[in-house]
Amino acid sequence: MLTKEAILPLVNARLNRVLLIAQAALPEHQFEAFRRLILDEFGRAGLLKDLDTVLGENRQERHGMGRTT
Repeated sequence: MLTKEAILPLVNARLNRVLLIAQAALPEHQFEAFRRLILDEFGRAGLLKDLDTVLGENRQERHGMGRTT
């Protein structure tokens, strides 16, 4: 079963590479804005929240009885 702990290192490795490329390609003020946006999207308010929702629902479906009526 996939877990957040298995997914996050893969995402973070690619995210670091994207940020490194952006830093090389963008002027400093644009890079800082891009970095804030990317970290928000992939951080607690974005991807992490979505993973918690998706993986939490999957666990509930597999381990719970759910509605029987």
